[in-house]
Amino acid sequence: MKTALIIATLVELVLLVVVLAVYLIVIAATLRKVSKTLGLVTFGVRAIEKQTQPIGPVLGEINGALEQVAGALAGVVGAPNGEPSQPGPPMEPMTGPKAQTP
Repeated sequence: MKTALIIATLVELVLLVVVLAVYLIVIAATLRKVSKTLGLVTFGVRAIEKQTQPIGPVLGEINGALEQVAGALAGVVGAPNGEPSQPGPPMEPMTGPKAQTP
């Protein structure tokens, strides 16, 4: 009787080790796929960084030009000191049965 219990215990241990090994192999394969995908994403981000590097110095010039345009538009509207005028309350959307055309 003891021999049968010992054999059953050994079989259970072998099965447990086999199941754990299979799960570890599956997890390792999944981690390899994730690592490959992260490598591709990193490569893409570096490519985007390289392609957008020339934009940095030009942005200062663009912002300066836009500030001049905003000041000129504020002057056209009649805002004092070139400051933009304060917006009024937001308009309600004209949808549904209450919608009227002006």
